[in-house]
Amino acid sequence: MTWQVRLIFSVLSLGSVCGQVSYSVPEEMPKGSLVGNIVQDLGLDIKRLKSGNAHVYTGDGTDYIELNKERGVLLIKERIDREGLCGKTSPCALHFQMILENPIEYYGITVEIMDINDNAPSFKKSEMRFEIIESSLPGARFMLEKAMDPDVSVNSLQGYSLKPTDNFHLKLNSQSDGSKKVEMVLQKPLDREKQDELLLTLTAMDGGDPQMSGTVQIRITVLDANDNVPICAQSIYKASIIENVPRGTVLTRISASDADQGSNGKVTYSISNSADDVAELFEVDQDNGEVKLIGNVDYEKEKHFEIDIEARDYGGHSNSCKVIVDVTDTNDNKPVINIMSKSKFISEDSKEGTVVAIINIQDADSGMNGQVGCVINENIPFTIKSTSINVFSIVSDNVLDRETHSQFNISVTCSDEGVPSLSSSVTITVQVSDVNDNAPAFQESSYEVHIKENNSPGLSIFSVRARDADWNQNARVSYILEEGTVNGVSVSSYVSVNSDSGVIHAVRSFDYEQIKDFQFRVKAQDGGSPPLCSNVTVKILIQDQNDNAPQILYPVLSGGSVVAEIVPRSADVGYLVTKVVAVDVDSGQNAWLSYKLLKSTDRALFEVGLQNGEIRTSRQVTDKDAVKQRLTVVVEDNGQPSRSASVNVNVAVADSFPEVLSEFTDFTQDKVYNDNLTFYLVLALAVVSFLFIVSLIAILSVKCYRWRREQLFYKSNGNLPVIPYYPPLYADVDGTGTLQHVYNYDMCRTTDSRKSDMKYVRPCSQSIISLDACGTQTLPHVEQKGANEVSENQQKPPNTDWRFSQNQRPGTSGPHKYNTTQIRWTPYGKARAAPPPEAAVGTGPWPNPPTEAEQLQALMAAANEVSEATATLGPGTMGLSTRYSPQFTLQHVPDYRQNVYIPGSTATLTANQQQQQQQQQQQQQQMPPQPALPQPPQQVEAPKAAQTPASKKKSAKKDKK
Repeated sequence: MTWQVRLIFSVLSLGSVCGQVSYSVPEEMPKGSLVGNIVQDLGLDIKRLKSGNAHVYTGDGTDYIELNKERGVLLIKERIDREGLCGKTSPCALHFQMILENPIEYYGITVEIMDINDNAPSFKKSEMRFEIIESSLPGARFMLEKAMDPDVSVNSLQGYSLKPTDNFHLKLNSQSDGSKKVEMVLQKPLDREKQDELLLTLTAMDGGDPQMSGTVQIRITVLDANDNVPICAQSIYKASIIENVPRGTVLTRISASDADQGSNGKVTYSISNSADDVAELFEVDQDNGEVKLIGNVDYEKEKHFEIDIEARDYGGHSNSCKVIVDVTDTNDNKPVINIMSKSKFISEDSKEGTVVAIINIQDADSGMNGQVGCVINENIPFTIKSTSINVFSIVSDNVLDRETHSQFNISVTCSDEGVPSLSSSVTITVQVSDVNDNAPAFQESSYEVHIKENNSPGLSIFSVRARDADWNQNARVSYILEEGTVNGVSVSSYVSVNSDSGVIHAVRSFDYEQIKDFQFRVKAQDGGSPPLCSNVTVKILIQDQNDNAPQILYPVLSGGSVVAEIVPRSADVGYLVTKVVAVDVDSGQNAWLSYKLLKSTDRALFEVGLQNGEIRTSRQVTDKDAVKQRLTVVVEDNGQPSRSASVNVNVAVADSFPEVLSEFTDFTQDKVYNDNLTFYLVLALAVVSFLFIVSLIAILSVKCYRWRREQLFYKSNGNLPVIPYYPPLYADVDGTGTLQHVYNYDMCRTTDSRKSDMKYVRPCSQSIISLDACGTQTLPHVEQKGANEVSENQQKPPNTDWRFSQNQRPGTSGPHKYNTTQIRWTPYGKARAAPPPEAAVGTGPWPNPPTEAEQLQALMAAANEVSEATATLGPGTMGLSTRYSPQFTLQHVPDYRQNVYIPGSTATLTANQQQQQQQQQQQQQQMPPQPALPQPPQQVEAPKAAQTPASKKKSAKKDKK
């Protein structure tokens, strides 16, 4: 079947492109069948279909055609039955629109549904029965039921055939509506005696290809003779009714007559239309022939009806007539408003003439009842315009401002021109989308904020607030602290601003005495693109607090000296003694000072001015008044709480300066009451406790260390060389020579020679005396050996030449106990033991190490001897006998130690040559001879006279000084 495509374009005004395209397709096409290429026929682009969200709008809810945006074609969505869609109406067409958005465009589309031969002719009854009297003459006509074929045109019912044709043949009569009346005509008389019943087959055929047909059985019963048929008064009856008339309304009355008499002449009426809609809407009274309305007639569904009425007598003769009913329209349908497309949002900067919605208006009435006009509500920046038949567009016609009206409810009212007029309305909501056209605005042009000084850092000072009339992101305000300086310092070091809330925080603690006010600018910026901003000035005023005590400028005590004001005894009442001058760096009432007399020696004698601080006499000075007067003046400020300072003023009541001087010689200042005495007592107690604990730990550590060293020493008796026992781990060597100048040297040696140390004290002499582990040497003054070099010398074994007998050993039992200072050591916690009688004389260490008490006594004895020594050592004099010589001079070194102890040996050097010779002889007898160590030359000098007790006391006094 050839499809016909008709394309009609019509371009209208108002900014919307409209077109009309028509297609013809046969009915019963399968789903997905192609209707037409809408893109090619309308000259569009597939991309435009996608971007414009193209869609098909039918309006009545039927959805037979769909749009394939990918291919740009119209396809069959649902199977189309032309008979169910249009019935007998021809041509049958679908009318719908294709809508495009951005910008909004629409196109009218008409698809004509072509009929196909998909329905065979059919009869309402499966069998027709006739009773024909035998006396019927040839040419008698019998009305047959017409077949129904829903198809139209050539596919509809085209003809009938009757078989057999011995007695009857068919006669078709065309009617005004295009249908054919079927009559069976008797062509030869019937003979009941030969055949009382006839069976005929009536076949109805259409003109389709292939041809389709339907049959019905005709049963004819031959009756006795009745040779007259009913005759209708009119072959056609006409009637007109208004739609929606009540049921039971009589349309017309059919009248037919029969010349026969009796029952053969009685006529009955019936509707012979096989269509169900006619039989459901109308009925005829079988006795009187009145045609009545039994259903509801709707002009919009059917405008014209044809009713076939059959008049039949009891003899079986019948005749027919037609009733034509015309339906008159009434205004019984409101306009139907269909929104074809609408925009939910419109930008506030849109130009005039922007389309926001397209609506379609449908009114099922006809004529003036179907003419519709639309209006919208007033006082809105929109108008409605007709763009085509029954299509209206709503467009903007003024400037939009979202801040004034963010939403518009457009009420569209459509009314027809019927009487009375019917109308419908619909509301379209359009929201105005925001454009960033408003900058943030502060509530004030500037702000002044007061804050007390000494605030805590991070304190919230103030909150600035700016409002933006825009919406959403465009109204989201951020606060920024603009760059600036305050006294040469960045303002950001003083305050900070919360970007979201606008809260201003103090970054530091403010001091009113340093800065009293400052200002800065805060910028408010919205989140639009591009952003808009505004700024405001904020001035911070710092309020003073009473955080400074008064400072007394006069009187001032400097250098601990006592300054006194002199008041003559002849002073009258109100005599100005002095004036206390004080200042307070605070301001306002915090700096208002008042002066009070806290205490005085004689409170009744003096008074202090409350405001000026002047100290005046409150009575006449008398002779009984003390010369020394002390006044304590307190200066208080007026703050809350108040702060104060005090000063002591010394006043002398006298007439002459010598009297004042004598009285104030022993003048001492009183102790100032300390408000924090408890604090200092607690602090002192804590410090003392801490020092006690530290001292206790140090003593325990030293004790443990000494005990450990002693244990190690006694465990190694057999391996260590024989040495005298000196203070723990150390041997002290002091000596003097027979040189012309004084030479002092100290050498400390430990049991570990690597830890030894030697100290040289150099006077204005030309040589330095040094002792090593084996003896003494005189070194040139240009050569100095360090303590490390001396300490590296290893300890040598004791020399027998330096050993002495028990009687010659230094001690209280030796022959020189009155001329030498000797100390005997005893270890801590042990008894002093004497050497066994079988012990070799002059060998081995001392019996017992010294105790700490003995060490202390030895040191004190040595100090006493030093203080009492007045003799000088001449050349060759090493003994203590020279101490008593009266020729003592300060040019010689006092011999406060007679013996010299050599580290690493048990020998003791003395200045007596006879002792040395005796010791050497004893050692040679007891031990094999060994090479003697070199000794320094010594000169023997006669002992000098001893000092008197008076000279000893005088020298001791000088030493103490």
